[in-house]
Amino acid sequence: MPRTAGSDGARTHEAIRQAAIALIAERGFEAMTLRELAGRVGLQPGSLYRYFPSKNRMLVELMLEHLQFLLDEWQRVQPETADPRERLCAFVDFHIRSHTLRRQEVFVANMELRSLAPADRRRVVALRRRYEDVLAGILGAGVESGAFHLPDPRIASFAVLAMLTGVGTWFNDAGRIGKRDLIDQYTQLVLQCVGSAPVNACAPAPSQRRSP
Repeated sequence: MPRTAGSDGARTHEAIRQAAIALIAERGFEAMTLRELAGRVGLQPGSLYRYFPSKNRMLVELMLEHLQFLLDEWQRVQPETADPRERLCAFVDFHIRSHTLRRQEVFVANMELRSLAPADRRRVVALRRRYEDVLAGILGAGVESGAFHLPDPRIASFAVLAMLTGVGTWFNDAGRIGKRDLIDQYTQLVLQCVGSAPVNACAPAPSQRRSP
């Protein structure tokens, strides 16, 4: 008989979350079964309902958790300055670091919107819009101050996010370029995209950087 993965409810909940994300990323939400998930965690299939009332509800919570993590972490690490250039540089750093650390969560959040019921999809999309608003707000402030030159900050935010998020699909931590160099190069690219002259001094000194 399978054994419960620890008696602590919070630890078991986290084990289920991690196993579910891995299985969905590997096989897709529709192909994953609760029996398979329970077996990977070491639970009886019926025990999953103590933590998630349904398979669909579990997917919603996984996606909301990821988006809330991004919002909370940005609030924690964002620079105190109001300067749009510095805030944009910090956002590029944050987005790349968080999306290369949580690749499977990113994949599930982006690819499994198709599996949500309409009401659940609206909840997830609303939270994702809040994260998009962070970048759109930075770009809008830059346009107002004259630091950036863009016809539409909202459209520009979609383009920048697509470029930054794509890093998680190909970047290899053991590859020829390190993450710090990667972030520096993408920062220069983003500054060019928003109509701001690239500067080497954009990134904060190592002692001032905070990572998610």
